[in-house]
This record gives sequence, structure tokens and C-alpha cells, in this order.
Amino acid sequence: MTGSTDHVLYAAIVFLAIHLLPGTPLRAQAVRALGEGPYRGLFSLLSAAVLVWLALAYGDAPYEEIWPQAGWTRWAPLLVLPFALILFVAGLTTRNPSMAGMERAVDPQFVAGGILTVTRHPMLWSFALWALAHLPPNGDRASLWMFGSLALLALTGMAILDRRKGEEIGAAWGPILMRTSAIPFLAAIQGRTKVDWRGIGLWRPLVGLFLYALILAGHTLVFKVSPWP
Repeated sequence: MTGSTDHVLYAAIVFLAIHLLPGTPLRAQAVRALGEGPYRGLFSLLSAAVLVWLALAYGDAPYEEIWPQAGWTRWAPLLVLPFALILFVAGLTTRNPSMAGMERAVDPQFVAGGILTVTRHPMLWSFALWALAHLPPNGDRASLWMFGSLALLALTGMAILDRRKGEEIGAAWGPILMRTSAIPFLAAIQGRTKVDWRGIGLWRPLVGLFLYALILAGHTLVFKVSPWP
């Protein structure tokens, strides 16, 4: 199912639906019927399959312009992607009970540190920033469907995860909410925490910047589009 922008829209809708359904009572019913492990395995396979469909549909879609391309708009991903990749690396390497499958990360001694003192959803913010930054230089309908849906999923996913973790973890989730924030730096600004720069460390930003350099070097070769203005 590729070859038109409609197929990108269909894939985006299905991808959104798959990831929004776990925030409904249907998830509990599926877990009871299948078991936690099989449910997560099936969910991962289905998500991967639809993501491949979305990527293939996007790659095969015709160019239908909504706003004209301008070289200066490429500064958006160039400037935003380093922060997105640093958040990605930090989120991937930090013990975080807000991530799926990490409920056991919560114990009476757990203290949110590192990147969690910036935001408790570093991975979702990395995806949101990546997707939003790619909208300005890609003013076609297929890009709007793909990047827009991924950004919407990442941003709405934060509230869905917060609600679900409250149900799964219970009272232990309250102190985490008090010491962290979904919006970056909000908890620090409000005086509920202090940014744990030592916990974030230097190596995580360096790895993020290294990934950024690799992406810049290979972007034209892999995606057939120069990232430069």
C-alpha cells in the first residue's frame, strides 16, 4: 500500500492508533488475555511492521507541495538535532521508570537523577524535536503526515505514559512526578529539583554530538538530500 500521499496518511493513522490504544482499557484486557510478555512482543512486532509501512509509503509518495522549500528552513534540523540526539542518548542510558517496561526501576530508594532532572521523558522529547524540526524544510503533504504524526505521538505519549505509570506503579509514582517534569527544565524552574549536571555527565552529550556528526556525514548518501542550506 504505497504510491500516494493517502497511503502515508493511512499508515500514520494506524501507527498513531496502535500507540494510543495502550492508554485505554483495551491494554489491560489484552494483557489479561495474552500475558504481559506476549502482549509486549506482539505490540513491538506490530509497531515495527506499521513503521516500515509508514517509511515505505513515505519514500514512494509523490511530492505534493503545501509550502515552498527554502534553504534557510534547513537550519531547523541542523540546530535542533544535536539537542534531540543528546536527549536520545541520555534517555537510553539512564534508569527511568517512566519508560515502558521499567516499572521495576522504582524502589523506595529511587531518586530521579541525571537527565530526569531535566525531563522525565527524554526519549519522547528526542523524537518530538526530531520530527518537529523536519517539518519546516519539508513542505510537502507526505512529510506533513509522517513527521506530524510522529511528533503528535511523542507529545501526547507523555501524558499517556504518566497516567498509565500512575496506575501501574501507584503511590511510588507521586514522588517522581513531584521531583520531575514532562516539560524540560520546568521542575528546576519551579524549585522542585536541581539539574543534575554531574549525573548527566560529559560523555552522553559527546556521544550525542558524535551521532550528529555521523548523520550529517551520511545524510546525503542515505536520504539523497543534503542537510545543508
